[in-house]
Amino acid sequence: QVQLVESGGGLVQTGGSLRLSCTASGNIFSNSMGWYRQAPGKQRELVAFITTDGLATYSDSVKGRFTISTDNAKNTVYLQMNSLKPGDAAVYYCNTVRGGGVFNWGPGTQVTVSS
Repeated sequence: QVQLVESGGGLVQTGGSLRLSCTASGNIFSNSMGWYRQAPGKQRELVAFITTDGLATYSDSVKGRFTISTDNAKNTVYLQMNSLKPGDAAVYYCNTVRGGGVFNWGPGTQVTVSS
């Protein structure tokens, strides 16, 4: 079973940037991969995903501010997050889009945005 490990989160001020990484223990790119986030008391939501053809799609809440990309050689998915807002604060995870995530969930990485 593929293991996923997210990293790159932290504390930033409103308007700041972070780049998240998700590294997999095996080849994941036969799947469309996505970044999910979960804020306290809220359901996990898919905010960005990239297809096997490299087509990226974003939720309305992050469109124009976040960019998803991959490095297939490194089995890594990235999420560049710019113009961060307090509403972006959450634990961020990566996983497949298929099935709402078919791999075991990683530990996630915490993003905190101060106002």
